[in-house]
Amino acid sequence: MLPCRACLVPLLLLLGPLPVCCIHLVADAPVTATAHRQDGAAWRSFQQLLDARRGSHVTGLGELKRYLERFGYMPGAEHEPTDAFDAHMEAAVRRYQSMLSLPVTGQLDSATLDRIMAPRCGVGDDAHGVPVSLSGTAAASRAGAAVSRFTFFKGEPRWTQPVPLVLTYAISPTATVDYLPAETVRAVFQRAFARWARVIPVGFVETDSYYEADIRVGFYVGGHGDGIPFDGPLGVLGHAFSPKNGRLHLDAAERWAVDMDTETAHSAVDLESVATHEIGHILGLGHSSSPKAVMYPSLSPREKKAELTVDDIEGVQWLYGPNPGFSLSSLYQQDSSKAKGRSSWLAGLASLVCAVMVIIAVQL
Repeated sequence: MLPCRACLVPLLLLLGPLPVCCIHLVADAPVTATAHRQDGAAWRSFQQLLDARRGSHVTGLGELKRYLERFGYMPGAEHEPTDAFDAHMEAAVRRYQSMLSLPVTGQLDSATLDRIMAPRCGVGDDAHGVPVSLSGTAAASRAGAAVSRFTFFKGEPRWTQPVPLVLTYAISPTATVDYLPAETVRAVFQRAFARWARVIPVGFVETDSYYEADIRVGFYVGGHGDGIPFDGPLGVLGHAFSPKNGRLHLDAAERWAVDMDTETAHSAVDLESVATHEIGHILGLGHSSSPKAVMYPSLSPREKKAELTVDDIEGVQWLYGPNPGFSLSSLYQQDSSKAKGRSSWLAGLASLVCAVMVIIAVQL
C-alpha cells in the first residue's frame, strides 16, 4: 500500500526542495564566511562588491586591489589603487580563483567574495610549486588521484641541521591570551608538532629557553615588531616565517578555541588547526590549492582542519624525506575507501529521493 500524502510531508520537509531524481550535496562544507563577517570588520566591506566585473567602478575595489597585492596576486599594483575593475584586476581575480580552487570566472561572484572575506593566514600565496614525480608503490596507489597542489617558499628553504634533525620550540611566557591556560596551549602545540614529526624524520622538543629556541611561538595584537601588523578579529589569523627564521605569531585579537563542543562563540577559531598550518610554514611549505589540505590559506570560523592530508604529507616529505615509521600508502587507501563510500551513499540517497518523487506523482 502506498503511504498517504500526509505521511510524506515530514520526509519532504527533511529533504528540502529537490529537482526530480536529482540531488546536489556538499560534504563537510564549513559555514560560509559571509555569515560570520558581522563579528569582524577586517574585510566585511568587500561584500558590496558582489558581481563586480571588468568595466565596473565600485567603491571598495581599490581596497580589494590592496588585498590582492598583499597576498601575491597583483605584483606591481598602482601606488594609489583606483576603484576601477580593469584588465589587471581581472587577471588577479582569475589567479586568485585558480589558486583557491574556485570557478575561474574573473568576476567577484559569491563564492569568490565569500573566500576573500574568510579569515586566513597572513603568508602570501605567491609561493612556487614543483613538478612532482611519484614512483613505486606510491605512484601505483596514487593512480587516478588529484595532482599534488603543495608549494614551497622561494628557493625551497628547509632546516638542515645534522641528522637526526631535532628542532626546539618554545611558547612565549608573556605573549599569551588570558582565557587559555598555558598548559592548554602547550598541549595544542605538542599535538600539532607531533603530526608533522609522524611523517618526516624531524623531532620537536619543547624548551623553556624562549630566545634560544629554534621555533618561537607567541600571541600578539596589532603591530608587534616584525613589520607585519595583525588586523583584529576574523582577518589574518596568524603568520610564520620560512626556515630558518623560526617565528610563529598568532593574532591575540581572535577568539581562540581548543574545543568547539564547549566553545559558544560562533566567531571562534580553532587553535590547533592554525597551529598545525603555521608549523607547515616553519618547515618550508607554502600554501596549497587543495581546499582539504591543512596548508590551504583560509579557515572559516569554527572549522577544524588539523589532520594532515596526502597533499600536506607529500609536500613536507619532498623537503625532508619520509619518516621510516610512516606509510603514505595507507592514506591513499583510506582516501580511496572514503571516496567509494561517499559515492555509494550518494547513489543510495538519490534512489530514495527518486522513489519519493514517484510516490508523490502517483498520489497526486
